[in-house]
Amino acid sequence: MVAFLASTILSVVALRFIPVWVTPLMVIRCYQQLKEGRELRMSHNWVPLSDISEHMPMAVMGSEDAHFLEHHGFDFKAIEHAAKRNKKHPEKRKLGASTISQQTAKNVFLWPGRSWVRKGFEVYFTTLIELMWSKERIMEVYLNSIETGEGIYGVEAISRENWGLHAHQLSRERCALIAATLPNPRKFSSKHPSAYMLKRQQRIIHEMNYIEKHSKFNK
Repeated sequence: MVAFLASTILSVVALRFIPVWVTPLMVIRCYQQLKEGRELRMSHNWVPLSDISEHMPMAVMGSEDAHFLEHHGFDFKAIEHAAKRNKKHPEKRKLGASTISQQTAKNVFLWPGRSWVRKGFEVYFTTLIELMWSKERIMEVYLNSIETGEGIYGVEAISRENWGLHAHQLSRERCALIAATLPNPRKFSSKHPSAYMLKRQQRIIHEMNYIEKHSKFNK
């Protein structure tokens, strides 16, 4: 237990300063590609938050976690809302309430899954990064580690792949379009968006307007 606590705390402290070049999900996806006989593909380009469009943090907050700057890792109102909705409509797709902090903890330190064991580790690592990292660092790691397409990870990689641009060149609309795919980036395309994606994009832009008026995010 002492060794576990020491190693995990040291890892979180180290990654407060060191770029996250590889995550467990990237390794798992590569293994899946090889197992299925597909071409091995992993596109990932780490860039500092200052080299990412100022619209991108607003877009992912509008899509994934509107109260990111206000909570301390867990949005209890969103959790309560999701629990009530899932109980009332069990036949529908489960509504999640994971914050950007939780998703960052999962992406960097854990594996995909829905078991209670993994969820427990997610709570633990989310608490650690909220205590030891700034909101800016959490956002920086998140934007560099999220899956944004088949074998594509991070905003810089998907920006180059789709439009031949660097992340700092992304427009407000393209940032919203990338954020619109995040529920399932291997299914939804930001390069060739469907009507559903364009509708989500407009909703996210509307949320961005509200967040920009009421929140401050210093890059």
